[in-house]
Amino acid sequence: MRRNSVRIIAGIWRRRLIHFPDLPDLRPTPDRIRETLFNWLGQELTGKTCLDLFAGSGALGFEAASRDAKRVLMIERDAAVVGALQDTAKTLGIETVEILRDDAMRFLARPQERFDIVFLDPPYRADLLSQLLPVLPAHLHDGALVYAEHRGHIALPDGWNAVRESRAGRVNYVLLQYQRDEPTPHQSRLSGNL
Repeated sequence: MRRNSVRIIAGIWRRRLIHFPDLPDLRPTPDRIRETLFNWLGQELTGKTCLDLFAGSGALGFEAASRDAKRVLMIERDAAVVGALQDTAKTLGIETVEILRDDAMRFLARPQERFDIVFLDPPYRADLLSQLLPVLPAHLHDGALVYAEHRGHIALPDGWNAVRESRAGRVNYVLLQYQRDEPTPHQSRLSGNL
């Protein structure tokens, strides 16, 4: 496998390569973590709408599309990365992926559609999760799941709870859900573990 590429691990486009530019903050989610994530989500995402908010390599969004997501919206602000994402979508012939060049926070500030699954893998050094989680509920269907990668500790705002969480090396990854009503004591305990 060539440098700056990652393989889709399952679904329609299994084993197909995604190529991406060599940029410092661009680090695709490793295969092992993606396998765990999609075990958590269920192997097929038929009928689900997904938002890949910091698309980067596109590994998470293209993996969701490969697993039959109804629609995947990828948000990426870097022009070279957007070009690579568009090339991959065209090469694979994926029609369920839309790629939008935009800043994640600016995108969330506008009224938009709601999603069933959101992937949050922002640059670690930017420490954006604390800014993203409070504004994200307006973009979620009831029962939606949010996957986040981070280093260190994140304090979950009110209403969020951790459904699943794990660690690989120095990377923590967690599947979150927002409850529009009061969390139960069990949910509060889980969120305190992050």
